[in-house]
Amino acid sequence: MKILVVDDEKPARARLERMVGELPGHELVGEAVNGVEALDMTQSLEPDIVLMDIRMPGMDGIEAARHIARLHQPPAVIFTTAYSDDALEAFETHAVDYLLKPVKQDRLKAAIEAATRPTRAQAVRSDETLSGLDPRQHICARVRGSLVLVPIEDIYYFHAEQKYVTVRYRDGEVLIEDALKALESEFGDRFIRVHRNALVSLAAIGGMQSENGVHHVTFRDIDDRLEISRRHLPGVRKIIKNL
Repeated sequence: MKILVVDDEKPARARLERMVGELPGHELVGEAVNGVEALDMTQSLEPDIVLMDIRMPGMDGIEAARHIARLHQPPAVIFTTAYSDDALEAFETHAVDYLLKPVKQDRLKAAIEAATRPTRAQAVRSDETLSGLDPRQHICARVRGSLVLVPIEDIYYFHAEQKYVTVRYRDGEVLIEDALKALESEFGDRFIRVHRNALVSLAAIGGMQSENGVHHVTFRDIDDRLEISRRHLPGVRKIIKNL
């Protein structure tokens, strides 16, 4: 089994590397120091198991695991942390196990054995099962083989068309496969639905324009306009009135 180790502390990574090396049939394929590196290396190295610290600078292990769970063939995630109060949120990402530091060899062995079974966490992933967690701080997309992480505060809107959702943000746009309904559930306190196919950032709304009986929402920093459906018009008007 191919294993990726993720921890911002070098001694912790070295300890896990040594312990993995003592387990026959398993191979350490890489080390990452934060959640962003973990996500990038998971997609490029395709490990079977990720040993993931939780509290790391930048993107923490919980958010990284949520992005990993959305991959086409996600690896099993085993969290390693010094804080027992992280357990509930960790298991809500469908982690296989949760190991307290300092990690013991027998516990690591048992967790990895559990991760190799057919019923491991990758069989249980959906937008609904991840919806109870705190909202992500980034949207992840793959563009021409490169990983793009878009901060939520940089996004102007999500626009759905067929099987993809366009994420329009400060530096351009990317395509993702997340369902618009799931995005609304996750980010509903920061975005408003203006149409069955569009969610708009509350912070980015500039105003509203009407032309031939059709209403559009406008934005503060870009020239884009999105149609507002009759169903959602009262809610949008209320928001704009309070700007």
